[in-house]
Amino acid sequence: MIEVVTAPAESDRDAILAPLVAFNESAVGPTERHPIALVIRDDDGGIVGGLWGMASYRWLFVLYLVVPAAMRGQGRGRDLMRAAEAEAKRLDCVGLWLDTFSFQARGFYEKLGYSCFGRIDDYPPGEARFFLSKRIA
Repeated sequence: MIEVVTAPAESDRDAILAPLVAFNESAVGPTERHPIALVIRDDDGGIVGGLWGMASYRWLFVLYLVVPAAMRGQGRGRDLMRAAEAEAKRLDCVGLWLDTFSFQARGFYEKLGYSCFGRIDDYPPGEARFFLSKRIA
């Protein structure tokens, strides 16, 4: 039976993921997963942006990179990516990968040495989603 779960819970995701993780580990061995969080704080100490990622299989996936509009153009995005690369090296990763949209920051990442390895057109309609990577080892 296939059921559409209209309000899936974290436990639903975990139940779906468990057999996939078991299969992957049987194929390539277990991997440690390390969440990465680099934050930008305002003068009051509140988090206003940063980078969130996950290291596994010796690659760091950058899920989110956010620099507040008022702080853009000051090198904060570059500094976050360099800090993520340093953290990836510390974790013995061979590289980093990420995705971005055509209306976001592809050129920014390419200036940092990232190369496009894939794209989905019309995601969202009229735009594109790009996948980029950079080897550091």
